[in-house]
Formats: sequence, structure tokens, C-alpha cells
Amino acid sequence: MDEQLTFEFEQRPTIKGFPELRWTGKRPYRSTQYYPAQLRESYGEEQSGWINKIFWGDNLQVMSHMLRDFRGKIDLIYIDPPFDSKADYKKQIKIRRKSVYGDMSSFEEKQYGDIWTNDEYLQFMYERLIILRELLSENGSIFLHCDWHKSAYLKIIMDEVFGNGGNNAAGPGYKNEIIWQRTGAHNDAGKYGVVHDTIYWYTKSSKYYFSMEMIPLTEEHVNSRFKTVEPETGRRFYPGPITAPGDGPARIFRGKTLLPPAGRHWSYSQENIDELEKQNRIYYSSTGIPYLKEYADEYTEQGRRLQSVWTDILPSKTGNEIVGYPTQKPEKLLERIIKACSRPGDLVFDCFMGSGTTQAVAMRLGRRFIGADINLGAIQITTKRLLAIAKELEPEHKPVTYEVEPQLSMVAEEPTPYLAAASAGGNFELSAEERSKVIDFFKAKGMDTSALEEDVKYTGFEVYNVNNYDFFRNPVEARDLLIAALEIQPFPQSDVWDGELDGRMVKIMPVNRIATKADLKELLANLPYKTYEKRKEENPNQPVERITIVCMGHEPDLKGALEQELSDYKVDVQIVDILRDKKDLQLKRDSEAEIVREGDKLVIRAFYPMNLMQKLSLQKEYVEDWRQLVDSIMIDWNYDGVVMQPTVTDIPGKNEMVEGIYDIPEGSGTIKVKITDLLSESLEVEVR
Repeated sequence: MDEQLTFEFEQRPTIKGFPELRWTGKRPYRSTQYYPAQLRESYGEEQSGWINKIFWGDNLQVMSHMLRDFRGKIDLIYIDPPFDSKADYKKQIKIRRKSVYGDMSSFEEKQYGDIWTNDEYLQFMYERLIILRELLSENGSIFLHCDWHKSAYLKIIMDEVFGNGGNNAAGPGYKNEIIWQRTGAHNDAGKYGVVHDTIYWYTKSSKYYFSMEMIPLTEEHVNSRFKTVEPETGRRFYPGPITAPGDGPARIFRGKTLLPPAGRHWSYSQENIDELEKQNRIYYSSTGIPYLKEYADEYTEQGRRLQSVWTDILPSKTGNEIVGYPTQKPEKLLERIIKACSRPGDLVFDCFMGSGTTQAVAMRLGRRFIGADINLGAIQITTKRLLAIAKELEPEHKPVTYEVEPQLSMVAEEPTPYLAAASAGGNFELSAEERSKVIDFFKAKGMDTSALEEDVKYTGFEVYNVNNYDFFRNPVEARDLLIAALEIQPFPQSDVWDGELDGRMVKIMPVNRIATKADLKELLANLPYKTYEKRKEENPNQPVERITIVCMGHEPDLKGALEQELSDYKVDVQIVDILRDKKDLQLKRDSEAEIVREGDKLVIRAFYPMNLMQKLSLQKEYVEDWRQLVDSIMIDWNYDGVVMQPTVTDIPGKNEMVEGIYDIPEGSGTIKVKITDLLSESLEVEVR
């Protein structure tokens, strides 16, 4: 069964001469298990056999799920993980021009609050980078976005996981440290203003894809560099070197034989030097040294190569791009990265999705994408954002059918079966992955690929819930629900146990993620070892303790790990995985809505989002219209009981509100309505 699948990772050898980071509790990450995913929502249609995917859940579980189908298949990864900045983010919303700050129960995770212990953070990142390496294709790149808080540590971990690259720019591993100026001047007291983030670029192998970006030259740069004027034409030029490193023979310039400087060689053959002389492209200094004329007008048209310091992209403060997410990055930044290291149709992945900027840009640029986030608010914001972009791109949709000129001589070399049809001059359809392979094949043969590289947009996407993550989101609520549902006798004052069940001591692990061996540390540190010693002496053949671990998914052999740690004692360990046996537990939903059929209309009369209304009441804020509290409404007129496929997406613009009244189409069955409030929390209701 899928649930029993295990994936093992090859451990990279230590890089000679380069340090590896150590921290308290560093554990190797050598395997993971498969976690199931539940399809919850579907928007749009497949294109070329592909539909984009958004996953809600712990990204370690998400990526463990993805290994089955996407191991070694991701072309580009960009991640903007927590920075360990100690920031406690709040979401600001406005009702009738007054601000309300939410603690965002859907954002309760530390990955949003960004408050960590050092060792905990490093282990967290280490494990995720290892599994990201497994997902990355051989020609793929990964970009890690961070700031000063942990950049030095992350660089060493990235070197360990992907390789440091050494001095070989074309080899695998480290490529660049990119400095992105994210803001203007800061008046940071007692130090230089911190105005930049760091982006590390690594590759899986030496076969990575990279397209150099040329940026326009500024007038200041042109005037400072191209100072010399050619008298005959008035053209400004720069005397550039005409030599390169390495020894080489002499060449003839203006009838004189000239040796290159020591350790260098002339960059051109004698034939090419003669041609440059005829074109008046060689400039001679006052001492007779030849240089190549690099004209300003040619360089202005071409631009200059982008360097590793990016100062030309600043976050937008206003505009449609802004979605109110506190850690949002500008689309231009992601556009630069995606264009540089991926091609149309390639697969892009971001497992710290946040506001969905990576996915939004990938959709616009004709890349396939997968996104993931642990925060429900991020899922809701990204869904809303992608739907708007998909609507915007609708006129550009084209059927993906290609006609290729006959190339009968290449049939024998075809890399895939469908090329036979192409070689015979027929039409054929390609999946996105196949399309990328055929483009590479045709380019290698010098064939025209314009038909294959037409502007295809992948606008459809599905939303998945991994490992039933929606089952529990609030750890406090979840603990209380479990105690009641499993009929555990609670121990409110205990530092060790949550309660007792059938003579067994019960420990409830964090239920908003899988239980790991690291989670056992707190339990092991507080066990009553003196009592165990006494029990061992009195009854050596009996367990000193009968222990039940309650968890929501767990690392392989969690039971064995606990028994090993307590090998000095005889213990009876039981693992209860609530994902395997939910005991009819239900997630409590406090929000309410009144939704009715009135003839051929679906009418929403009232909506009461509990958390949001509580915050408003604390500020004595009055709401005239329930629609003021609604971020979006989505309706599926024929809900199948499993997957919601909305055909109505009521997403109001700024200063507008949802309609609340909708025409019911003929033949409608069970209606599913999803109402999302301004705190990104959703209420789902079925209307029959």
C-alpha cells in the first residue's frame, strides 16, 4: 500500500577541505515514508496532460508525498523559508477604514511566526534541503532566499547537501551568492544600514540550464566607460583588451610583429586581426599597444551582463501585485530567476509558497508549477491570486498541437515514439515534459523549434491536503479533542504525561505535524528514572512503564527509537496514529452562515466568522453588512462529495464586496459553497 512506501536517500560524502556544520541534536536524514494526499479543489483544466498542484500541509510530508511521482523531475526550485528573524507577524485587515490585527489562527505555525531555537531551525532546514535535492532534476537549479540571521549557516548546509562547487564554475553545487537590495537606505542605530537579502544559487549537476540576462546600460555608465571618441565617425568607444590568459605566438599589427604580454596570447588569429584592421576596429595607444574598439552604441543596444548584485528590483508598495502577505517578494525578482534557469514548460517548485509569487510568475511565463505551504492563509491567498491571473490569461490559450516539417532521416534517432509522426509531417500532441525533451532534441539537430516554443500557459490547478492536515490546525484544540475522543483520563498538572488510558501512560505528540525522533527528547528528559530503577529491582521481568504515544503520522521506527533510548529498562511502547484511526474525530468549525435556495437563486443571508467577529467585538467595531467580512465566495453547483470544482469564483476588487446572490444553473445537484473571511479562514457548506 502507498502508506507503507519508504524512500531512502544517499548520504553525500564529506567534502575534503570544507567544514560541515554541527549543532546539538543534528541527526542524519536518510529516509522518509510516503504520505497520502487528498484532492480537495480543482480549478480549470489540464493543458498538455498537466495540471498545476498546490499542497496544504507540512512541507516535509508534502515532499515525501511528491517523491513517488516527482523524484528527480523538478527543473527549478525557489524557496523563501523562515529567516529565524524572531518576527511575530500579524495580518492587518480593514473594516470601515479601521484596522484590525488578527493573530491568524491559520498562521499559528512557527514557520509563519518565525520564532525558533537555533538548533531546531538548523535541523528543520537540513532535512528539507536534503529532500529538495532528491526532487531536483539533473539539469535543475535551486535558489535559497535568506537574510543575515542565518545566511552563514545555510551556506554551509547547502555546501554539504549540494556540493560547494569549488573553483569549477561549470561543476555541480554552488554557483552564486546573489545580493538583492530589497529596500532604500536604513537608519539602523550603531551600524551600517541593512538593506539587502542573500540568495544562494546551487545546481544538481554540471548539466544545468542557464540563460544570461542582459540589462540596459545607464547613461552614467556609458559616459564613464566609453570616453574615447573616434575622430572619423564621432563614435564613442572603449579600448578593450585583445589578449587572453595563456601563452601564444606573435601576430602582425600594421606590418610589425608583436609578442603578447607574458602569460597571455592574442585573442584573434592573424586572419581575423587583418580583418579587424580593415574595419578600423583596432586602436593603438601612444606606446603602440593594440586594443579592440568596443563601441558605445553597440553595447547600449546589447546591454551588459547581469552581475551578482541586484539593485534594480524593489518591492512594490502598491498595485494589483500586493496581496497583504507580510513576507511577499516582488514578481520581478522571481521573473528574473525563473527566466534564467528554466524554459517554457519546465516544472517549478516552491515549498514555502507564502503569497504564491513563484506560482503566479510561473503561470505568466508558461512554466508548470507545484506549490506548498503549511499555512491555510497562504493556500487561500495563492488560490485567489492564481484564479485572477488565469482569468487574465484566458485569451492567450491555444491548443497544443504541433506540425513539424518532415525529417525522415531522423526517424532512426527519434528519442520518443511520437517523433515518428512528426517526421512524417503529421500533427501530434505532447505533454509538457515531452515538449521540453523534443525542443532539446530538435535544437541539437539544428531544427526549427518555434512551433514547439509557442506561448502555452498552464492555468489549471488542483489543491491538495496532505496527510489530512486539515484535521487539526490548532495544537491546543487538537489535544483537548483527542483526550475527549480517546477517553483519556487527563493529567492537567503533569510535566511528562497528558493522561492515562487502560493502565498506560499517554503522551500526545504535536498533532499539527508528523512526530519525529527529536520530539522524544522532551519526554526522555522528564521521565521518572528513579521510579524506574525501583520498579526494575522489584520486578525485573515486568515493564517499568507501559507507554502510549499518540501522534499524527510519524517517522519510521519511532517505537524502536524510544525503546532504544530506554534500553536500560524494559518498556512496553505503543504508537497510536490518529490518521490511521480517527475515532470519528471532527474538526470544530465555529463559523456559521445562512445559505438558502430562493427559486432559481442561491442566497447567502448571513455569515458569522467567529474568530474575526471576536476580534472586532474587542475593538467595539460594528459591521453593517456581513459581506464586509468576506474575502471570496466559491460555488460548485454539482459537488461530488469529494472534490470541489467551483464554477463561480466571486472575488471582489478593492473597495468592492461579494454579491451574495447567485443564479442557480439548470441541472444543479448538491451545491458546495466555500466562504473565506478576511483572516483567510474558510467555512464550507453543502446545500441540497
